[in-house]
Amino acid sequence: MKRVTPGMVMALLTGALVAGSAVLAPSAAAVTPTTATVDFDCGSYGSGTASLTAAQDGTSATITVTQPALTSPVDIPAGSITSTLTLTDGSATTTFTGSSNPDVTAGDPVSTGPLTGTVASGDSLSAGELSVTVFGRTASCTATSAQAPGPFVFD
Repeated sequence: MKRVTPGMVMALLTGALVAGSAVLAPSAAAVTPTTATVDFDCGSYGSGTASLTAAQDGTSATITVTQPALTSPVDIPAGSITSTLTLTDGSATTTFTGSSNPDVTAGDPVSTGPLTGTVASGDSLSAGELSVTVFGRTASCTATSAQAPGPFVFD
């Protein structure tokens, strides 16, 4: 019979604690898909397909929007665009807002975000409306297609 030493007991206890904490550790929240496209009609400002990129950290989520239909006639400095993106599940809406954007060179597509919002586990949301305000002028855009490949599902 093998003799059990205090060092062996400590090693077994430490291993059990490490294994137990790995099982109990919270999992990182994830949104799927992470990218999607949707067609927007922005009235006299244009229309086209926007690219949406989503990320999630717990109940906080962000979406970055690149809207090639909206091009800037002038250079726009970083942080000058205020945007609101409304996502819906058909009955309820979640609003993502922000005034963060990279520098936009005249003639380039407008990109805005990350826009921040609060989500719940299991939310399944698709883009509905986008409002982009630059230098006091607002372009209101309405989704004219289903989001592809499908809604953002938040973990």
